[in-house]
Amino acid sequence: MTTDKERRRALKAQLAALKRELNEAQNLTLASLEPFGWELKFVRRPMFQASIPVVFDGDRKKYAVLEPDGSLNENPGFKIRD
Repeated sequence: MTTDKERRRALKAQLAALKRELNEAQNLTLASLEPFGWELKFVRRPMFQASIPVVFDGDRKKYAVLEPDGSLNENPGFKIRD
């Protein structure tokens, strides 16, 4: 049986792995968003295209994409399943 502490450690490791995929500009933007409750949730990896990091607000009502230049795109042109 896994403990809550072990699960949290695994989640932290997964988040660290996702953050390593971001460039410096994306990491700076993410760091500025995190105090407001935004979180990096996943990174889309479309074939033959650049990775797309997706962040969600604290209420999980809005999502956005961290563009390669560090800008936040709140209208990325795709939908996230509920």
